Amino acid sequence: METLVIALGGNALLQRGAVLSAENQYKSIALIADAIGKLAKKYRIAVVHGNGPQVGLLALQNLAYRDVPPYPLDILVAESQGMIGYMLAQQLAAFHPAQPVTTLLTRIQVDGNDPAYKEPSKFIGPIYAPEQKQELEQKYGWVMKLDGSHLRRVVPSPEPKRIIDIEAIHLLLSKNHIVICNGGGGIPMVADDNGLVGSEAVIDKDLSCALLAEVLNADHLVVLTDADAIYQNWGTPQQSAIRSATTQELAPMAVADGAMGPKIMAVSRFVNRSGKVAHIGGLKDIDAVLAGTAGTLVTR
Repeated sequence: METLVIALGGNALLQRGAVLSAENQYKSIALIADAIGKLAKKYRIAVVHGNGPQVGLLALQNLAYRDVPPYPLDILVAESQGMIGYMLAQQLAAFHPAQPVTTLLTRIQVDGNDPAYKEPSKFIGPIYAPEQKQELEQKYGWVMKLDGSHLRRVVPSPEPKRIIDIEAIHLLLSKNHIVICNGGGGIPMVADDNGLVGSEAVIDKDLSCALLAEVLNADHLVVLTDADAIYQNWGTPQQSAIRSATTQELAPMAVADGAMGPKIMAVSRFVNRSGKVAHIGGLKDIDAVLAGTAGTLVTR
């Protein structure tokens, strides 16, 4: 049986602009859970999800109760892994009760000297009006940047180097579990004199997913997002979908822009290192994306 690694973007958990309620997240997850469960009849499946809105909400809730010092980001990432993984597992079990599903808290080692710690770039949390920038930075000590036309908090996003819990992922996949792992990119860990300790960062889930696919020697990597493909001239009257491309052709678009760029970087890395193909496409089109009739096929 072949191995399939699926990256679920934020739209898999919450429609853009929707209230971050448990009910809304369950509704969004239901749209993909049945399709993933059906694919498990043909593939061993590992699912990696984003957590930007959720970990940002946890951080805000964290700050609201002032009698306890705020928890660091690594703990909040772990909390989001448990929360989102539980909801994914519940919906998968609702559609396919005979299919075993396991959510695994996953630690990822990063380099404590990664330059990302000096240049926060990972968007987390809700959106704000641009005129709130000074107020939020002064009130919370956050770094704020524009995400499109809205303002959001940014945190360091170091490169994933090693999946600490990979042995458990291998074991669960060998038992035909759908494994929900590397959630939110994984819990960031750095090495110090006392071993591995949590780090104040959020790892990019697409790069983490690409690393997972590489380490698992996966046959397929699929990145699902709210865009139905990679587009040329996005946002202009000349925009057009790219149905297939090599990593070399996509290289000018593989930039850390907070949008499609990191996804292109991630799938290109997997394709170049493994020699396999990868796909980027819309959430609702997963079967067609895998078949190559929708989305963008990325080859070496």
